[in-house]
Amino acid sequence: MSNSFSFATIREKCEVETMERKTMEQMQKEVDEYIGQFKEGYFSPLAMLARMTEEVGELAREVNHLYGEKPKKSTEDVKAMEQEIGDMMFVLICFANSLDINMEESFDLVMEKFNTRDKDRWTKINEGDDQ
Repeated sequence: MSNSFSFATIREKCEVETMERKTMEQMQKEVDEYIGQFKEGYFSPLAMLARMTEEVGELAREVNHLYGEKPKKSTEDVKAMEQEIGDMMFVLICFANSLDINMEESFDLVMEKFNTRDKDRWTKINEGDDQ
């Protein structure tokens, strides 16, 4: 994916215009309005799952370049991990929207699971404990 614009520049412009964080509901609506302007609409769930896999691979490549043993080639574009995470998030929102899934509700369900089923699974940091 080749972009001729800077995500940092777009982010700065958006921050100046909105000056507030978007809710997941707002993000889902924004993506839906964007996709809704095209005749093709959302891709099929299978195609979007393939796209998500592709985007995870691009994130993995960036992580490997920054934290792994494989440095970037001098001919490779510099990509920020936030760009790759943003790409993943866009496809995930498209996937959820196409299946009429409210991502805030999905998030609440998973947090309920972690806060009940897994509440004692990990060692908690308590006040006064050495970190």
